[in-house]
Amino acid sequence: MDVVSSLPQVAGELVYLAKTGERPHTYTYDPPDGTPKSNIVTEAHTVPVFDMRPVADGLSLDVQGFALVDAPTAVADFYDEAALRATYYPEAEALVKRVTGAVRVVVFDHTIRRREHGVEDRTPGTPRQPATRIHGDYTELSGPQRVRDLMGAEADDLLTRRFAIVNVWRPIRGPLYDAPLAVCDAASVKAGDLVAQDLIYRDRRGEIYGLTFNLAHRWYYAPAMQANEALLLKCYDSAKDGRARFMPHTAFEDPTAPADRLPRESIELRTLVFFDA
Repeated sequence: MDVVSSLPQVAGELVYLAKTGERPHTYTYDPPDGTPKSNIVTEAHTVPVFDMRPVADGLSLDVQGFALVDAPTAVADFYDEAALRATYYPEAEALVKRVTGAVRVVVFDHTIRRREHGVEDRTPGTPRQPATRIHGDYTELSGPQRVRDLMGAEADDLLTRRFAIVNVWRPIRGPLYDAPLAVCDAASVKAGDLVAQDLIYRDRRGEIYGLTFNLAHRWYYAPAMQANEALLLKCYDSAKDGRARFMPHTAFEDPTAPADRLPRESIELRTLVFFDA
């Protein structure tokens, strides 16, 4: 028996992108009358989601595309914007720099999600909700574009060397049982499984990946995550040397979670990660 199949597992229902022949798109706001907000068609598949904890020491951003790390923080209130920018941003930059060996790390935004049952993500006037469709945050095109958008006059020079986009994801309070994050081993994803889809904002158009089903996909999660732990997620890597480049992920319902679980509260930071070659 291989190591992965011997790990503890749960049966998770994950929401994949169905193949339709149309380019998928979603508006992040109410589009003009007569225009559908999205043309995305999904399909749910129940798959094993393995407990990564027994093998966490062997996981890496460059192989699987994710890593579970100890990440104590001095932040007491994650809803304090000033504390996030003054304390949490520098902590995260130092963490990602240490784990990746990068020469420079820049946090460029963050999202707090607070679960409210029955509420769809991006509903005006409500907190951001767990993302329940499998996705990859950046594509071959939108990864470099993010550097151009954010780094101004430095961008052209920075894009001549390797860079990555890494998210730092953690529970705001734990143990987290509600809507944990499932992450897909990047080595199990074939190029044809990833489908670019448009995310349409009022002032710009982004591009993310959806994922179509493949039995070969290997999914993991970290049960009962605590607020002093973080998952590092590689969302993009410019290197094309065989290391992980795109890592799909999604929230899912753990069927073994206790009935009295607290609603999920989590924070994710997004970082640009620059290397010297």
